[in-house]
Amino acid sequence: MENEQRKELKVTAIASGTVIDHIPAQNVFQVIKILGLDRSKEMVLFGTYLDSRKYGKKGIIKVSNTFFESDEINKIALVAPSATLIVIKDYKVASKSKVEIPDIVNNIVKCFNPNCITNAESVPTKFDVIKDEEILKLRCHYCEKTTTKDDMVFI
Repeated sequence: MENEQRKELKVTAIASGTVIDHIPAQNVFQVIKILGLDRSKEMVLFGTYLDSRKYGKKGIIKVSNTFFESDEINKIALVAPSATLIVIKDYKVASKSKVEIPDIVNNIVKCFNPNCITNAESVPTKFDVIKDEEILKLRCHYCEKTTTKDDMVFI
């Protein structure tokens, strides 16, 4: 048995909080940043480029004592549309759901057009979500400029 190689890494279970699983491996740090987890006072565990039968490689984030609101879940959906949210209570799975890309995004992404009214006045941003051939795009409700997932700036 001494020659057997360890094939898994065990990570501490969380008593209460949220696990974000099936994040595209290259987007883990972006999810951490847009959710402000880099400033969290709670335990945050993450892994990136982990083996996944379904996706090849994936990322995962575990956050103790943290439950996300709908605007935060929408942010996750925009950068990690394959993500699954798992709510943990008393070390057990309380609920599990896939994130869903919303049809409209309100006040979570900044319009990249410097002439847009949302960048000149105190007007909340609003975007229509366009799914065009697997490429996620947002069209500003006010100036109608379109931005892609790669160019989104979160508020």
